[in-house]
Amino acid sequence: MYLCLNMVNHFLTTIALISASQAQTTNDWTEYVDPFIGTEGSVPGTAFNGGNIFPGPVVPFGAVKIGPDTTSFNSSIGANAGYTPDGNVTAFSLTHVSGTGGGPVYGVVSQMPLLSLENVNLLDNLTYMATRMGNDTASVGYYKSTFENGIVTELSASSHTGFLQYTFPGTERGNVLVDLSHYLPSYGGGSQSQFYSNGEITLSADGRRYQGYGVYRGAFSNTYQIYFCGQFDTAPTTSRAFSGRYNDPYWPAIFNEHPVYGNSSTISGGPLTYQYGNRVGAIFSFSPNTTTLKSKVAISWKSTSQACQNLGAEIPHWNLTFVVTGVKKLWNDDVLGKITTTDLSNKTRLQMFYTGLYHTHLMPTDKSGENPHWETNEPTYDDYYTFWDTFRCLNSLMLLISPVRAAGIIRSAINIWRNENFMPDGRSGFYNGQVQGGSNSDNVLADAYVKGLQMGINWTDGYAAMKTDAELTPYNTFDPGDTTCSTKEGRGALPNWIDLGYVSPVYSRSLSRTVEYSLNDFAVAQVAKDLEPESYQKYLNRSAYGSGWQYLWQHNLTSLNFTGFLAPLYQNGTREGPADYDPLGCGACEGGSVAYEALPWEYSWTVPFDMDTLIDFMGGNHATESRLDTMFIPNLRTSGVGVGGLNGAGTTLFNPGNEPSFSTPLLYNYLPGRQWKTVLQTRGIVNTYYNSGKAGLPGNSDSGALDSWMIWQMLGLYPVATQPIYLIGAPWFADISMAVGDGKRLIITAQNLSDSSYYVQSLMVDGQSWNQSWLFHDDIKNGGSLEFILGSSPSMWDTGILPPSPGHIVEGEGIPIGDQP
Repeated sequence: MYLCLNMVNHFLTTIALISASQAQTTNDWTEYVDPFIGTEGSVPGTAFNGGNIFPGPVVPFGAVKIGPDTTSFNSSIGANAGYTPDGNVTAFSLTHVSGTGGGPVYGVVSQMPLLSLENVNLLDNLTYMATRMGNDTASVGYYKSTFENGIVTELSASSHTGFLQYTFPGTERGNVLVDLSHYLPSYGGGSQSQFYSNGEITLSADGRRYQGYGVYRGAFSNTYQIYFCGQFDTAPTTSRAFSGRYNDPYWPAIFNEHPVYGNSSTISGGPLTYQYGNRVGAIFSFSPNTTTLKSKVAISWKSTSQACQNLGAEIPHWNLTFVVTGVKKLWNDDVLGKITTTDLSNKTRLQMFYTGLYHTHLMPTDKSGENPHWETNEPTYDDYYTFWDTFRCLNSLMLLISPVRAAGIIRSAINIWRNENFMPDGRSGFYNGQVQGGSNSDNVLADAYVKGLQMGINWTDGYAAMKTDAELTPYNTFDPGDTTCSTKEGRGALPNWIDLGYVSPVYSRSLSRTVEYSLNDFAVAQVAKDLEPESYQKYLNRSAYGSGWQYLWQHNLTSLNFTGFLAPLYQNGTREGPADYDPLGCGACEGGSVAYEALPWEYSWTVPFDMDTLIDFMGGNHATESRLDTMFIPNLRTSGVGVGGLNGAGTTLFNPGNEPSFSTPLLYNYLPGRQWKTVLQTRGIVNTYYNSGKAGLPGNSDSGALDSWMIWQMLGLYPVATQPIYLIGAPWFADISMAVGDGKRLIITAQNLSDSSYYVQSLMVDGQSWNQSWLFHDDIKNGGSLEFILGSSPSMWDTGILPPSPGHIVEGEGIPIGDQP
């Protein structure tokens, strides 16, 4: 009788929560989004070591990301998203990325409002750059910047069109500069610098409309061409196109160049194929009576006519408020309303959560219908920055709550393989590039496949694309950052991998590449299991058993009183001596280092498909727990990424600002009765390194990767990419209603939750008692309920079966332990 009543109460509670969550979908969740979170870094008032977040108006995955482009004086470094808190504004441009590292890209197709043109050289933005008055303001779909000269600029956007509204002070004459040679500069130079190459602009007879194209090269791209179509709501009194000799628009004074105004309505920089064409632009001057001026500018990667079609179709009116309202509705309906709560007690936590969710849907860029290289009915996405950053948890989040988008991103990657031979790891300007380790598109595909994602994905082609990564060596691009093999796509060190079973130091990043190739081949094996069973064992063996990362494990290597670490292995089977190799260091930990963007200490944890073997190599459960504890002791990290302020935060060996450390705090779940330490560590990390301020992220957002990690912690779950499982943490809200799959809702509740009560005491899954520290995807893919009871003291409630190690193979038997159907 008691059991029946308990089940009835559970049913009624679940129904009540579902009803409450459905009522919440009418809420304006954009109120909790602060676009400036993550725009500031560790040096207050600058972007140094910040999240590089784009704060301007954008729709989910929008092609137009319109916002200010600023100089980066003082301590700021490259303005990857255009914006820095300090510095002056040089233009408002339509194209940006968000949360990226490396050299800045885009910042093209721009306008700059000006007052007097006296002493202004239109070819030298240092003569007209504007100082801002106070702080810019922003909300979802809206941005406002006020200059000290009194000009107010307000912005909004649709998918391919930017809306700009200028208010000029008093009776001053307003001017708008369109400079095709404007782009985001990289003060560091090097192989990731970008440049203007060529362009053309045509003005209408009355000056109200203009169109043309610009050609740009470098950065993460190769060379790309972008078309534009602009319109003003008021005709200018004069409109003049101009040109000037090719030079750097940010430091042109050495050439003492000035614009030459043309007599024609069209000015070109020269033959389209010429990469050093003249700089091209136009200046529009308006009557002093024009105190408010509105402009719309649309873009396309196919043609000016397509850009003009986008302009007319997307924003057919001149009402800024209408545009902003539409953007907010899109975000509420398509993204923010996917995860709702009735627990509105902590505004700071809500701002962190919903801003993080917002950040995860800015990249990659949806350019469907705009592919300039081949005709296709498949989705087209660009600006993958990069799968190396996002495969660990962002793509898994999208798959769960936005499966249509997740499928579109995968279909686009497969379509790139159909036409260009390889899927991307990184891609920008329709060009693959910036492989940081393995072929991590394989991980994204495997994660989707084992979770049953379909939605138009051709899995036969998907598996063929994965096999290409596993078997075909890409040509060497001789990138100055790494001349040993290709950095464009695929697995450049594949010859070593196939011949030796590991990557030797003849290739750069040999240690991290070996670890990543191991996971990549495990991913291939998961899809081969169904689609090519005869190859399943081959790729599984390549991933772990007597191969891959296990080859690099040096059982007698010691560090901080622990024994057994990953260490480089030469082609002849020899290793460096202890005096020459230390797992606490990897030099700069960049392209030419033994490990990329993480210490060997960190990479020694990154084999989630074979935790059984790893724990055995580390000396068993007790030694593994002690080693995990050591990862979170302050001041042990004295070198590598993050020290000195790049791609990291804090001084622990665990690096909260970089992806190779992402899963480490969750690995306590693989130890009996230690799930409470996962809760302890993850909660401490979020509270220490994330906040609702402008410096609220512990490093580059990496297209929302850091944000997605925080979101998973607040949900109380964490995906193990390439496997259909989630590790269990503890939720940060008393109730959560989350969209999963096609129209289903997963209800997560937490009784006794407070700032001092967050340890799991017990858990019920769909009304049944649960004692495992993990779930299958099948347990939640159709909705249901997770009911946590929390307390202030640790509880060893997790007495059940440990998370699987599907890549673990019994010696001599050749079959995986823990392999799941």
